[in-house]
Amino acid sequence: MREEQHQFLRILGQLPARLTAEQAAWVLNCQAHDVPVLVLARLLKPLGNPPPNSVKYFATIDILELAKDRTWLAKITNAVSQHWKEKNLHQKESRSPVVAMDDQAPQVGLQA
Repeated sequence: MREEQHQFLRILGQLPARLTAEQAAWVLNCQAHDVPVLVLARLLKPLGNPPPNSVKYFATIDILELAKDRTWLAKITNAVSQHWKEKNLHQKESRSPVVAMDDQAPQVGLQA
């Protein structure tokens, strides 16, 4: 946010009605890259029907209400943890050396 926005919100004394993914993440004390994970897990719902590659906005009132729900907080914590666990596992698998079928057994060929 720009400094003018911060000053305006301080004078207004409340949060804006819509939050970006980064702002929603800040309110929820998570990382901005975790918000798409929460959307995919259907734990957060953006406003409207935004296209996949557009900026997503979230209702501040919904975020603040959800942040009071201990059960929901546990669900988002588990969803984010599970996502990164799976992502890290796939990275480890892709880095492990792959043995080609040709390297496993010598080929016996027929000579003409």
